[in-house]
Amino acid sequence: MTITQNASLLGFNTFGIDVKTDMLIEYSTVDELREILKTYINQSTKYLHIGSGSNLLFLSDYKGIILHSQIKHIQITSENSEFVYLKVGSGVLWDDLVAHCVENAWSGIENLSLIPGEVGAAAVQNIGAYGVEVQDVIESVHAIDINSGEIHVFKKEDCQYDYRESIFKNKLKAKFIILSVEFILTKKPNCQLNYQHLEEEILKNGDINLMNIRKTIISIRESKLPDTKVYGNAGSFFMNPVISKKQFENLLITYPQIPHYFISENEEKIPAAWLIDQCGWKGKQIGNAAVHDKQALVLINKGGAKGSEIAFLAQQIQKSVFEKFQINLSPEVNYI
Repeated sequence: MTITQNASLLGFNTFGIDVKTDMLIEYSTVDELREILKTYINQSTKYLHIGSGSNLLFLSDYKGIILHSQIKHIQITSENSEFVYLKVGSGVLWDDLVAHCVENAWSGIENLSLIPGEVGAAAVQNIGAYGVEVQDVIESVHAIDINSGEIHVFKKEDCQYDYRESIFKNKLKAKFIILSVEFILTKKPNCQLNYQHLEEEILKNGDINLMNIRKTIISIRESKLPDTKVYGNAGSFFMNPVISKKQFENLLITYPQIPHYFISENEEKIPAAWLIDQCGWKGKQIGNAAVHDKQALVLINKGGAKGSEIAFLAQQIQKSVFEKFQINLSPEVNYI
């Protein structure tokens, strides 16, 4: 366990916002976390548990305690000829897990390559990309009750997963801390290649196999997303909005080329990046905050930006999109 007073959070948020917290506590075992909860956390304590901060926007210094997991293990709990079951610590970097699985020819999360963050946060956020969501491979989530210190095992159906949603983001928010996640992966390739032109791009690089899928997706993501070491960012800032079929059909009259994804007989999903681009925001800058010139869904810190500058830019984008399309954009990023 390490405890740092008046700690900088510059290395704990990918936006590169230079803020501090009163206290930063990192733990490596469940017993250490229990001790922290008993000693430092009570009903009057303001605290926040974070991963690598890839989904956070700090608007100011955090007046409280920041907790961070260093529980890092990848264990095979069981396997057979078809499947392998893994138990993975909450502090494992997500992309390290993907790389490990691809190297061992375990299929299921290769489409989620290069997504930033840690395993615990991935299970909370229900991360997704290229037609795959992490809920597709989750068996269960192990979490500790902050008040009692008891460990609960949530089966996938208990987690109430939806698009970028889970029970840990709403009903049980701030009530449990994720300790580990159990995954089920296939030993035979179970490739999901229906997303846009993904298969076509993979074939340009060679055969369809896990390593090539990962290589291609990394290449695509790197071509669209700026390096956080160069320009701070949180990847996709907004969620893709889901609208009614009636509203979509009305939009088609004016915008016959509008991209969309079928959700149900009553709903369609519209790419937020297209909406933002249509409003002329790509490459635009306000203060030290800007919209990435290669991907309108990504907001970037051009250097020295405050969280409030990023938030103001996001607000102006939301306003423009609503005025033009009557569609509300919801941030995927959490404001702190």
